[in-house]
Amino acid sequence: MSSTKKSNQDVNKSKQSGSLTRALLLSIGGLVLAGAVIGGLLVTYALVVMMPQLPDLDAITDYRPKVPLRIYTADHVLIGEFGEERRSLVKLDDIPADMKNAVLAIEDARFYQHGGVDVIGILRAVLTDVMHGGATQGASTITMQVARNVFLSSEKTYSRKIYEMLLAYKIETALSKDQILEVYMNQIYLGQRSFGFAAAARTYFGKDLKDITLAQAAMLAGLPKAPSAYNPVVNPKRARIRQEYILKRMLELKFISQEQYDQALAEDIQVKTKGNNYSVHAEYAIEMVRQMLYAQYKDDTYTRGLSVITTLNSADQKAAYDAVRKGVMDYDRRHGYRGPEATIDLPPAGDDRDQAIEDALQDRPDNDDIVPAVVLSADAKQVQVMLRSDVAVTISGEGLRLAASALSPKAGKGLRIQPGSVIRVINTAKGWQITQLPQVEATMVSLTPQTGAIRALVGGFDFNQNKFNHVTQAWRQPGSTFKPFIYSAALEKGFGPASIINDAPVSYPGGPGQDAWEPKDDDQPDGPMPLRTGLQRSKNLVSIRLLDAIGVKYAQEFVTSHFGFDIDKTPPYLPLALGAGQVTPLQLVSAYAVLANGGYRVNPYLIAQVTDARGVDLSKVEPQIAGQNAPRVLDARNSYIMTSLLQSVAQRGTGAGTNVLHRTDLAGKTGTTNDAFDGWFAGYQNSLVAVAWMGYDQPKSLGSREFGAQLALPIWTEYMGRALRGVPEYQMPMPAGITMINNEFYFDNFTPGNGFIASLGLGGGSGAPIDIGPDGVPVTPAPTPAGTPGPTTSQEDEKQNILKLFGGH
Repeated sequence: MSSTKKSNQDVNKSKQSGSLTRALLLSIGGLVLAGAVIGGLLVTYALVVMMPQLPDLDAITDYRPKVPLRIYTADHVLIGEFGEERRSLVKLDDIPADMKNAVLAIEDARFYQHGGVDVIGILRAVLTDVMHGGATQGASTITMQVARNVFLSSEKTYSRKIYEMLLAYKIETALSKDQILEVYMNQIYLGQRSFGFAAAARTYFGKDLKDITLAQAAMLAGLPKAPSAYNPVVNPKRARIRQEYILKRMLELKFISQEQYDQALAEDIQVKTKGNNYSVHAEYAIEMVRQMLYAQYKDDTYTRGLSVITTLNSADQKAAYDAVRKGVMDYDRRHGYRGPEATIDLPPAGDDRDQAIEDALQDRPDNDDIVPAVVLSADAKQVQVMLRSDVAVTISGEGLRLAASALSPKAGKGLRIQPGSVIRVINTAKGWQITQLPQVEATMVSLTPQTGAIRALVGGFDFNQNKFNHVTQAWRQPGSTFKPFIYSAALEKGFGPASIINDAPVSYPGGPGQDAWEPKDDDQPDGPMPLRTGLQRSKNLVSIRLLDAIGVKYAQEFVTSHFGFDIDKTPPYLPLALGAGQVTPLQLVSAYAVLANGGYRVNPYLIAQVTDARGVDLSKVEPQIAGQNAPRVLDARNSYIMTSLLQSVAQRGTGAGTNVLHRTDLAGKTGTTNDAFDGWFAGYQNSLVAVAWMGYDQPKSLGSREFGAQLALPIWTEYMGRALRGVPEYQMPMPAGITMINNEFYFDNFTPGNGFIASLGLGGGSGAPIDIGPDGVPVTPAPTPAGTPGPTTSQEDEKQNILKLFGGH
């Protein structure tokens, strides 16, 4: 009986267990059925209600994003762009494989396998969302991201996600995988106003996309998820961590080898901070272009994809930029170290110290190769500093020379370099050196004298430090660089290179109640000398006597009408002979172009061509060309003789520093204003005319021992040496109407005894030319043979007056 009861109990239990199993299966089946029904309803809703609401795909199939204004050199090097959105559209075939693979590895490794929606990824994301109690993970494929970026908002809601999925399927039917990836690579936002990886490569690394390394590609690939969080400029440490993760993913997916992984991991990535993002520094020129384009096209300037070809030559522009930087830095070193920029309290080594250094350097952008650093330790023999990149650098020996006085225990409080000092350093061919940001400014501008095309334009030491364009905006006294224009005016009045001008003290009566004006020179008066020597040695008294002789009103009219100077900035009084008016460097280089091109006025221009996004010309300059359609403003004879005079200056006079270039076809003139407020050199070769200037924005002396020959001439020669490399020497052919007598040039209508002014300031009038020795001093004539007719009384008196001034010998 007991065994029967036990058997019945087992049967009952089995029946109960089977009932529970069936009930569970029925429940699960019901849930699955309900899920299927709900899923079917959702799919039906999506197809019937949501699909018709999906936007048209024209925004992708006819992809026309806002494209910025782009500016190029004449040899088609990109030097700048302007627009709310930085974009550089590139074809997928032009994107490096490392860049594509890095993006696929981190964003969508199965991109080429799925149909626009990665179901496995979505299930994983849903599970994560349920576990975290909300929508935390996106699981968007690249196609879904394209759908969201082009058509939808970025809010994290399930309805938006459904729209995103539907759009992804629609996009996949309209475009190939490569086309979708190309849109993504050009469209995605990557921080710093950069859209697309080509723009980001230039923004963060200053490179074209085709030139980036694997390590740089991995860092860029980390940006789409959160551009602000993984921005290598703002958050370099987090950007580095994400880059390492992406490289690991690429290795796991066999996109790269172990050797490539190791090399990329070890690479020291240099990220561009605020400053230039292009291989050629032309910030002042591109800002000029931007202003000119905006005046015509207004806000469309930044969105319609305009391309501007400038007249700049990339090699010339780089040479000019380097020359200005070198000239300014050399001057700054001559005038000593001014002390650290700031001093901070430096905590002990650790996170607090790292944060203090980061804070100290955050608002001090790099000035090209001059970078800020915080001093960790310092003594007279060695200084250790920390750079923005968390790299510690040790400086010793030659690198301490500039700041030697600041490392002395006797250095004053504001001058001394000590732990916590914020200083500037530069990495040179000789190693790291302590330096400083200069306070002085300098410029260089050059153009082709035959057309006026601007070849190089550097408006100051650093555009990000000082946006004032000294080439076009700085009205400064030209000093002695203005003298050639007075001499040119004098040639038309009968003077010539052989005219003897007395370099002797002179006094001019002042106005009512004013003292007489007695102009001075930098050296002692040397008495009578040829006009050529007077310009060669930049004699002030010679220039003043010339201007007084030809008349200030005549000179004012001549230099403004022939050389283009502003009449209201060219005052008709005698100090004009010393450059007391005002000019801009661009105006001065244009005036020298008249002398360089044989006497023609050419208008300087910077923009050669403007095209729209389709490559259609909107404007194209047809320049006036010397000898063709440019107006002649100066007699060819005048241009020729002035060039000869200025070649004497460049070879044997104040501009003799040009001899380092070992050329005989250079002409030019130094200039230094009162108290050395400005230093100039203006000069030319037949194919290139250039002007260099140095000075302070708030005029003050550059130094009692500083002159144009030390300030501006080295900048000019540094630039011209590179710009004229490979250019053959050229000597201007002598035009008709010039006569040569005793190895000197005369206009044929102003010859000795025929209108030529033989002397000035000697008490005599016109007469025969005086023989001049190699030192510029009149030579005593040999005795006249018996029976030879003697000179006229006036000629003899003239000679005697000159000889008396030289002691009668």
